[in-house]
Amino acid sequence: MITRVLAVGLVAGLISGICIAVVQVFTTTPLILQAEAFEGAPAHQAHVGSPIVRALATTAPPAVVLIHAEHGDHAAWAPEDGFERALYTGVATIGTAVGFALLLVAGMLAVGDPISERRAVGWASAAFVATGLAPAMGLPPELPGMAAADLVSRQQWWVMTAVVTAVALWMLLRSDAFWLHLLAVGLLLAPHVIGAPHLSEALQSGVPAELAARFTATSLAVQASLWVLTGYLVGVLWPRLGEPNVA
Repeated sequence: MITRVLAVGLVAGLISGICIAVVQVFTTTPLILQAEAFEGAPAHQAHVGSPIVRALATTAPPAVVLIHAEHGDHAAWAPEDGFERALYTGVATIGTAVGFALLLVAGMLAVGDPISERRAVGWASAAFVATGLAPAMGLPPELPGMAAADLVSRQQWWVMTAVVTAVALWMLLRSDAFWLHLLAVGLLLAPHVIGAPHLSEALQSGVPAELAARFTATSLAVQASLWVLTGYLVGVLWPRLGEPNVA
């Protein structure tokens, strides 16, 4: 079973990661390159050390990116623009996709759900809502050069939002109890009522608002595509890389 889980996770992640890495070359990477021209202006900026980590903001949950964020203006190694940058970004995206695939398989096996294309895509869609869409309502994906609040505070808020959103979705989708549905609605709203951490001072970002908005929308679309494609491939590969699924 462990071999089967690893095989499905690796193959599904590899295929979906490669596909999305190609999409990034033509969508989010050009926006990051444009934003780098504005980097280095106001204080209290979010400094993300390398283009690889910046590109992860378009596929990985924000907490993954925030863990690698750096403070200060010291120089960090970065791959050259062009093929080298695309290669390293692709490797990071594939690694993220493999992690997504393994999480989906593990979750479905843990609750005894049969792993099919439809169910895996449903799980992947819920995972995107919990780890991508809901946190982005308070902490949207950020370009280099944009002002941001304290790193630890943002990480804590993201983790809280992802966890309570996942629990709320589970209550809404897996329970028929009306009181649990009411509780789920409260959980969905709670992080946004509390509010994501933001700078108290009104600082002007060096990045044009139109560019930031395009990056946020594009990043969320890319992340959603990665989750859904990975989920679909998990559903396709599971019955083909081991014993037939038992419903």
